[in-house]
Amino acid sequence: MIIPRAEHPISRAQISENALKVLNRLREAGYASLLVGGCVRDLMLGREPKDFDVVTDAHPEQIKQVFRNARLIGRRFRLAHVHFGRQIIEVATFRATPRADEPEDGEDADDTTDRYHAANVFGTQEEDALRRDFTVNALYYNIRDFSVMDYVGGAQDLKHGILCMIGDPETRYREDPVRMLRVIRFAAKLGFRIEDRTAAPIRDLAHLLLTVPPARTFEEVLKLFHGGYAVETYELLRQYGLFQFLFPLTEESLGGEDQHYPRVLLPQALTNTDARVEQDKPVNPAFLFAAILWEPVRLEAQRLIEGGAMPYEAWQQAGEGVLRQQLKHVSIPKRYSVPMREIWLAQLKLPRRQGKSAFRMLESKRFRAAYDFLLLRAHAGEEERELADWWTRFQEVDPDERGGMVRALGPQEGATRRRRRRRKRRDKSHDVG
Repeated sequence: MIIPRAEHPISRAQISENALKVLNRLREAGYASLLVGGCVRDLMLGREPKDFDVVTDAHPEQIKQVFRNARLIGRRFRLAHVHFGRQIIEVATFRATPRADEPEDGEDADDTTDRYHAANVFGTQEEDALRRDFTVNALYYNIRDFSVMDYVGGAQDLKHGILCMIGDPETRYREDPVRMLRVIRFAAKLGFRIEDRTAAPIRDLAHLLLTVPPARTFEEVLKLFHGGYAVETYELLRQYGLFQFLFPLTEESLGGEDQHYPRVLLPQALTNTDARVEQDKPVNPAFLFAAILWEPVRLEAQRLIEGGAMPYEAWQQAGEGVLRQQLKHVSIPKRYSVPMREIWLAQLKLPRRQGKSAFRMLESKRFRAAYDFLLLRAHAGEEERELADWWTRFQEVDPDERGGMVRALGPQEGATRRRRRRRKRRDKSHDVG
């Protein structure tokens, strides 16, 4: 179906100037020239696209001849990245329907000759539409006549707010289990209802996520939770039985209540993440994963302490053990796992404020993340609100007042114990004398 310009809301004024340059130059060179995917979907919904992707019948080498500022990337499927300063416009050639063993778009693989040629099978525009994931992501904007081209009923599904898989959902999930995560991500992002046929196999096939390499699930988890709709995503992942195969220890720990109260730290952390994204503030994967894995770490540390372990050693051991198990499901690079452990261990240090402890903590590079995590715990009822309020005020006052706040706490508990032990030894020596 072709939707003429007069019957759709997309205007060239809404399209990136650099994307228009790419579209027009391809057209002038005699090639097909269309926007495709999420940018067309968002423009049809009246939203501002984050990226603009272009598709054409020109092969990668031909695209590079048209654009001197283009770089060819990828092994399984070659793409052209056309660079305009910091902005990159991705240009792909129409693809034929992939084989069952081919991955989701954009995934790289080895570069053997057979695989390279098998993956780089170019097709027609209609074949390109049929190999995409959802109907709403298979709309094309044609720069030649400003029409929208729809091969799979995507415009109708957009109108009704439905997310529908192209082809047989079970077959496509088995081809690539990550598509189940993509269903959840787009349903949460768009606020769409998942079509019944598309939703039906998910719970039964959720275990297939165990076959996905942990490094790939890490990238997908970031997309799921750092897009500004983490709360809705989390609820849908649990509803469809997917969360347990990403974070099994967390799922197990969330099954109960804490002293008859539901555990609310993780939902609150996700709410805060969404707020930061909405305000265009940076979000830290280390903080996200620290919140997701906090409950299993806390419960394991508690079990170890009850078994006689010293608190600090128990928390260290618990953190390492939970991470070791988690890495089998979602890979977490060391640049994030190290700060995670530091955030957890800092929760033991924050209550110890006497002497120079508070000043050292304030100067720590992890203080801000540890403090934010303390606020989460206080909000969830795990920690006294007074402690969080004390640290809030400690940051706001001048150095002299900080000294007064520390002195007002009285002697450090550990120092008091040491003085008692020294006094006891002195008394004992006097008795002997």
